[in-house]
Amino acid sequence: MSLADALARGRSAAEARMLDRVRLYTQGDDVFDRETGETVPGAQTVLYEGQARVKPVAQASGEDAQAGEREVMLREIEVSLPWSTPLPSGVRVLPGSRVAVLAAEDPRMTGLVLWVTGAQYGSQATAWRLSTEDRS
Repeated sequence: MSLADALARGRSAAEARMLDRVRLYTQGDDVFDRETGETVPGAQTVLYEGQARVKPVAQASGEDAQAGEREVMLREIEVSLPWSTPLPSGVRVLPGSRVAVLAAEDPRMTGLVLWVTGAQYGSQATAWRLSTEDRS
């Protein structure tokens, strides 16, 4: 079997395990509306929406952090997207991008918003993996 055949089979197997649905996006800065006195979330730019595999990183021990006056636990979660996921021309996924879990086999994950901390690239990978953290 050639390398190309092995990669094709591995990518197909990886996609078969992608039972969750996510939206990968960037979000503009929030804007304060002086008339209503409310903060309006910035505009979202959707980079990808579709199948994915969302799973906690093995042996990740969450890290306590301060967010304003609130204590939060940062948990590492790996999001795998199909290796062939297209991105708009010239766009790279950078830390601070977000992943919203739209649907999941585990319904407790639906509605999670994860913050991208890194993206892994590789021509011999079976999936495109994003390192994220749950900041709740």
